[in-house]
Amino acid sequence: MFDSNVRTLCVVGAQWGDEGKGKLVDVIAERADWVVRYQGGANAGHTVQIGGRAFVLHQIPSGILHPGVRCAIGNGVVLDPDTLFTEIDELVRDGVDVEGRLYVSDRAHLVLPYHKLVDCESAASRAIGTTGRGIGPAYEDKVARRGIRVQDLRHLDRARELVAHGVAHANALLAASGSERRADTESTMEMLERLAPRLLTLAEDVGLAVHRARQAGAAVLLEGAQGSLLDVDHGTYPFVTSSSTTSGGAAIGAGLAPTSIDAVLGVVKAYTTRVGNGPLPTELDEPLGAIVRELGKEFGATTGRPRRCGWYDAVVVRYAARVNGLTGLAVTKLDVLDTLDRVAICTAYECDGDVYDEFPGDLVVLERVVPRYEWLDGWRESTANARRLDDLPSAARRYLDRVRELAGTAIAYVSVGTRRDQIIGLD
Repeated sequence: MFDSNVRTLCVVGAQWGDEGKGKLVDVIAERADWVVRYQGGANAGHTVQIGGRAFVLHQIPSGILHPGVRCAIGNGVVLDPDTLFTEIDELVRDGVDVEGRLYVSDRAHLVLPYHKLVDCESAASRAIGTTGRGIGPAYEDKVARRGIRVQDLRHLDRARELVAHGVAHANALLAASGSERRADTESTMEMLERLAPRLLTLAEDVGLAVHRARQAGAAVLLEGAQGSLLDVDHGTYPFVTSSSTTSGGAAIGAGLAPTSIDAVLGVVKAYTTRVGNGPLPTELDEPLGAIVRELGKEFGATTGRPRRCGWYDAVVVRYAARVNGLTGLAVTKLDVLDTLDRVAICTAYECDGDVYDEFPGDLVVLERVVPRYEWLDGWRESTANARRLDDLPSAARRYLDRVRELAGTAIAYVSVGTRRDQIIGLD
């Protein structure tokens, strides 16, 4: 994907998350100099399979698995400092050299214990189906201007004042919700005082560092979490995450100018999944939903929750192509469909006699739509050993051709398994 015309590439999820972005970033990162995570937090879970080992990364960019690639956590991320170092230590134990290769934006906001407490005790969070990792409350504090940033740890007396303010607000929310649990300033400060020396060694003006790297000719990969349909502005609100998951959010969350992004790769599964509550128009009936869930091992990398499964939704992906400005698609998990007699693609929705070719923003309509399906023959043979497009069964190629036609975007990659060598490059 990198060439003389593409020096900065953004990778986004073009469905409801869990599309396999981490695996694609891992493969593309081999040709990158920098990989920057630009939004979300420890609620993400990017799984990368290398040989017989699986690495699950929550906050650290997937490029860390390539020696020599510099990785950065951007200002748009809400950082859980405690779990960050757990993640770093696990990588080191597994033989991954992190030293001198990982940077954290000093403008990134921190997820603190009281954010997690509010998240777990909030009825609104439970209704939406959040991970309980404190992401929403941390972003709420950020927007309300009571957040605590990495750079605040350089001044612990000032940080204590900010923490006391945050704790007071959290306790007011907990009391209002009827919870008997309470946060306290001292335990939060003990954690921050313990972690501050180590975290500040990673602190950097990431936007400036990446800008200078680009000026020197570096190839930069921007990595997002979740998916476009979970974007706080463009997703199925209120069943969304708390950040901008689309390519516009990449520029903001990495500290780069929008014009610096040369290409946007959208990652989609060959079917559709969603975790938690909210509309999923193509959701499969049982027992087929359970069959696909088992075939695709559709359980959350962060929470272990079972994912809801549906047929491929071309209306969703066409919408994602528009709001992200996709220049290419990566289709993952094609192999999950190998055993099915026939497969379906949703090409439009119907509701009360109206046909929707474009994704509706009205949640009431979206919850009532009936998908219009186009049925294609299944291929009934394994794709796992395919290494070129021509190796795929003809029915699988026809399926991909239809995906490309309906998205209006060329397919750059197809994956047929979990390993690095099971990704077919078409560019």
